[in-house]
Amino acid sequence: MTKARLEAFSDGVFAVAITLLALDLAVGGPGAKSLADQLGDKWPSYVAYVVSFFIVGITWVNHHSLFGAIAVVDRALLFLNLLLLMFIVAIPFGTATLAAYLTADKSDAHLAAALYAAILEGAGISFTLIFTWSVRDPRRRHHPLTREDVRPAVLRFGLGAILYLVAIAVAFVSPWATLAIVAAMALYYLFEQVTDPLASAAQLRRG
Repeated sequence: MTKARLEAFSDGVFAVAITLLALDLAVGGPGAKSLADQLGDKWPSYVAYVVSFFIVGITWVNHHSLFGAIAVVDRALLFLNLLLLMFIVAIPFGTATLAAYLTADKSDAHLAAALYAAILEGAGISFTLIFTWSVRDPRRRHHPLTREDVRPAVLRFGLGAILYLVAIAVAFVSPWATLAIVAAMALYYLFEQVTDPLASAAQLRRG
Protein backbone atom coordinates (compact mmCIF):
# COMPACT_ATOMS: atom_id res chain seq x y z
CA MET A 1 0.00 0.00 0.00
CA THR A 2 1.25 3.50 -0.83
CA LYS A 3 1.52 6.20 1.81
CA ALA A 4 -0.93 8.35 -0.18
CA ARG A 5 -3.62 5.69 0.12
CA LEU A 6 -3.03 5.30 3.86
CA GLU A 7 -3.27 9.07 4.35
CA ALA A 8 -6.41 9.32 2.22
CA PHE A 9 -8.12 6.58 4.25
CA SER A 10 -7.02 8.25 7.50
CA ASP A 11 -8.28 11.65 6.34
CA GLY A 12 -11.68 10.10 5.63
CA VAL A 13 -11.87 8.59 9.11
CA PHE A 14 -10.87 11.86 10.75
CA ALA A 15 -13.50 13.68 8.69
CA VAL A 16 -16.24 11.26 9.76
CA ALA A 17 -15.21 11.43 13.43
CA ILE A 18 -15.17 15.22 13.52
CA THR A 19 -18.55 15.36 11.76
CA LEU A 20 -20.16 12.89 14.17
CA LEU A 21 -19.30 15.21 17.05
CA ALA A 22 -22.01 17.61 15.89
CA LEU A 23 -24.81 15.04 16.08
CA ASP A 24 -25.10 15.42 19.85
CA LEU A 25 -25.83 19.14 19.47
CA ALA A 26 -29.38 18.61 18.19
CA VAL A 27 -32.30 19.81 20.33
CA GLY A 28 -35.60 18.00 20.80
CA GLY A 29 -37.72 20.38 18.74
CA PRO A 30 -40.97 22.15 19.65
CA GLY A 31 -42.51 20.85 22.86
CA ALA A 32 -42.92 21.63 26.52
CA LYS A 33 -39.68 23.63 26.70
CA SER A 34 -38.81 26.73 24.73
CA LEU A 35 -35.88 26.69 22.32
CA ALA A 36 -33.90 28.91 24.70
CA ASP A 37 -34.42 26.44 27.55
CA GLN A 38 -33.44 23.49 25.35
CA LEU A 39 -30.31 25.26 24.18
CA GLY A 40 -29.47 26.11 27.78
CA ASP A 41 -29.89 22.49 28.84
CA LYS A 42 -27.42 21.40 26.16
CA TRP A 43 -24.50 23.49 27.40
CA PRO A 44 -22.45 20.44 28.51
CA SER A 45 -22.69 19.19 24.93
CA TYR A 46 -21.33 22.47 23.61
CA VAL A 47 -18.36 22.43 25.97
CA ALA A 48 -17.53 18.79 25.21
CA TYR A 49 -18.00 19.43 21.47
CA VAL A 50 -15.53 22.33 21.37
CA VAL A 51 -12.87 20.42 23.32
CA SER A 52 -13.27 17.24 21.25
CA PHE A 53 -13.40 19.15 17.96
CA PHE A 54 -9.99 20.65 18.67
CA ILE A 55 -8.62 17.32 19.93
CA VAL A 56 -9.62 15.55 16.69
CA GLY A 57 -8.56 18.49 14.53
CA ILE A 58 -5.15 18.87 16.16
CA THR A 59 -4.58 15.11 15.98
CA TRP A 60 -5.35 15.25 12.26
CA VAL A 61 -2.87 18.12 11.77
CA ASN A 62 -0.17 16.26 13.70
CA HIS A 63 -0.97 13.03 11.84
CA HIS A 64 -0.36 14.87 8.58
CA SER A 65 2.95 16.26 9.83
CA LEU A 66 4.11 12.93 11.21
CA PHE A 67 3.36 11.01 8.04
CA GLY A 68 5.05 13.72 5.99
CA ALA A 69 8.30 12.64 7.67
CA ILE A 70 7.73 8.91 7.06
CA ALA A 71 9.40 7.47 3.95
CA VAL A 72 8.04 3.92 3.83
CA VAL A 73 4.87 2.06 4.76
CA ASP A 74 4.80 -1.54 5.96
CA ARG A 75 2.22 -3.89 7.47
CA ALA A 76 3.13 -2.93 11.04
CA LEU A 77 2.54 0.75 10.34
CA LEU A 78 -0.82 0.00 8.74
CA PHE A 79 -2.05 -1.78 11.86
CA LEU A 80 -0.64 0.87 14.18
CA ASN A 81 -2.50 3.49 12.16
CA LEU A 82 -5.68 1.42 12.33
CA LEU A 83 -5.28 1.25 16.11
CA LEU A 84 -5.09 5.04 16.23
CA LEU A 85 -8.15 5.41 14.00
CA MET A 86 -10.11 2.99 16.19
CA PHE A 87 -9.76 5.42 19.09
CA ILE A 88 -10.37 8.48 16.91
CA VAL A 89 -13.71 7.04 15.80
CA ALA A 90 -14.61 6.39 19.46
CA ILE A 91 -14.12 10.05 20.45
CA PRO A 92 -17.68 11.09 19.43
CA PHE A 93 -19.05 8.29 21.64
CA GLY A 94 -16.91 9.41 24.57
CA THR A 95 -17.87 13.03 23.97
CA ALA A 96 -21.62 12.30 23.89
CA THR A 97 -21.37 10.14 27.02
CA LEU A 98 -19.43 12.80 28.89
CA ALA A 99 -21.90 15.51 27.86
CA ALA A 100 -24.87 13.40 28.93
CA TYR A 101 -23.52 12.52 32.38
CA LEU A 102 -21.37 15.55 33.24
CA THR A 103 -24.11 17.07 35.39
CA ALA A 104 -25.73 13.77 36.42
CA ASP A 105 -25.15 11.53 39.43
CA LYS A 106 -21.58 11.86 40.72
CA SER A 107 -20.62 8.23 40.18
CA ASP A 108 -21.88 8.31 36.59
CA ALA A 109 -20.13 11.62 35.93
CA HIS A 110 -16.85 10.24 37.24
CA LEU A 111 -17.11 7.13 35.07
CA ALA A 112 -18.09 9.13 31.97
CA ALA A 113 -15.09 11.43 32.40
CA ALA A 114 -12.77 8.46 32.95
CA LEU A 115 -14.15 6.77 29.81
CA TYR A 116 -13.59 9.93 27.78
CA ALA A 117 -10.01 10.30 29.02
CA ALA A 118 -9.36 6.57 28.46
CA ILE A 119 -10.33 6.90 24.79
CA LEU A 120 -7.95 9.82 24.42
CA GLU A 121 -5.28 7.82 26.25
CA GLY A 122 -5.67 5.05 23.68
CA ALA A 123 -5.25 7.59 20.87
CA GLY A 124 -2.20 9.09 22.58
CA ILE A 125 -0.53 5.71 23.02
CA SER A 126 -1.29 4.76 19.42
CA PHE A 127 0.21 8.01 18.13
CA THR A 128 3.33 7.47 20.21
CA LEU A 129 3.65 3.91 18.89
CA ILE A 130 3.54 5.21 15.31
CA PHE A 131 6.27 7.74 16.06
CA THR A 132 8.36 5.11 17.86
CA TRP A 133 7.99 2.80 14.85
CA SER A 134 9.23 5.59 12.58
CA VAL A 135 12.45 6.22 14.52
CA ARG A 136 13.47 2.60 15.15
CA ASP A 137 14.89 2.27 11.62
CA PRO A 138 16.57 5.22 9.87
CA ARG A 139 15.23 4.01 6.53
CA ARG A 140 11.68 4.72 7.67
CA ARG A 141 12.14 8.50 7.76
CA HIS A 142 13.11 11.07 5.16
CA HIS A 143 15.31 12.74 7.78
CA PRO A 144 16.40 10.13 10.35
CA LEU A 145 17.03 11.12 13.94
CA THR A 146 20.46 10.63 15.43
CA ARG A 147 20.72 7.94 18.10
CA GLU A 148 21.06 10.52 20.86
CA ASP A 149 17.92 12.32 19.69
CA VAL A 150 15.63 9.29 19.64
CA ARG A 151 15.02 8.83 23.36
CA PRO A 152 14.22 12.47 24.25
CA ALA A 153 12.07 12.79 21.13
CA VAL A 154 10.00 9.71 22.05
CA LEU A 155 9.58 10.98 25.62
CA ARG A 156 8.48 14.39 24.38
CA PHE A 157 6.16 12.84 21.83
CA GLY A 158 4.59 10.59 24.48
CA LEU A 159 3.80 13.43 26.89
CA GLY A 160 0.13 13.34 25.92
CA ALA A 161 -0.25 9.69 26.83
CA ILE A 162 1.20 10.40 30.28
CA LEU A 163 -1.10 13.36 30.91
CA TYR A 164 -4.17 11.44 29.76
CA LEU A 165 -3.37 8.85 32.43
CA VAL A 166 -3.44 11.68 34.95
CA ALA A 167 -6.78 12.81 33.51
CA ILE A 168 -8.22 9.31 33.99
CA ALA A 169 -7.20 9.27 37.66
CA VAL A 170 -8.48 12.82 38.22
CA ALA A 171 -11.85 11.84 36.71
CA PHE A 172 -12.70 9.95 39.89
CA VAL A 173 -12.14 13.14 41.89
CA SER A 174 -13.59 15.77 39.55
CA PRO A 175 -14.99 15.25 36.04
CA TRP A 176 -14.63 18.99 35.47
CA ALA A 177 -10.94 18.83 36.27
CA THR A 178 -10.52 16.04 33.72
CA LEU A 179 -12.23 18.14 31.07
CA ALA A 180 -10.00 21.08 32.00
CA ILE A 181 -6.86 18.92 31.67
CA VAL A 182 -7.96 17.70 28.24
CA ALA A 183 -8.76 21.26 27.14
CA ALA A 184 -5.35 22.47 28.38
CA MET A 185 -3.64 19.68 26.44
CA ALA A 186 -5.53 20.69 23.30
CA LEU A 187 -4.20 24.24 23.71
CA TYR A 188 -0.69 22.90 24.31
CA TYR A 189 -0.69 20.77 21.17
CA LEU A 190 -2.22 23.63 19.21
CA PHE A 191 1.05 25.54 19.59
CA GLU A 192 3.63 22.83 20.34
CA GLN A 193 4.96 21.17 17.19
CA VAL A 194 5.56 17.73 18.68
CA THR A 195 5.74 16.26 15.20
CA ASP A 196 9.03 18.08 14.61
CA PRO A 197 11.13 15.73 16.76
CA LEU A 198 14.45 16.98 15.41
CA ALA A 199 13.76 20.49 16.68
CA SER A 200 12.25 19.17 19.91
CA ALA A 201 15.20 16.91 20.68
CA ALA A 202 17.69 19.65 19.89
CA GLN A 203 15.79 21.99 22.19
CA LEU A 204 15.94 19.45 24.99
CA ARG A 205 19.72 19.05 24.56
CA ARG A 206 20.18 22.81 24.76
CA GLY A 207 18.36 22.60 28.10
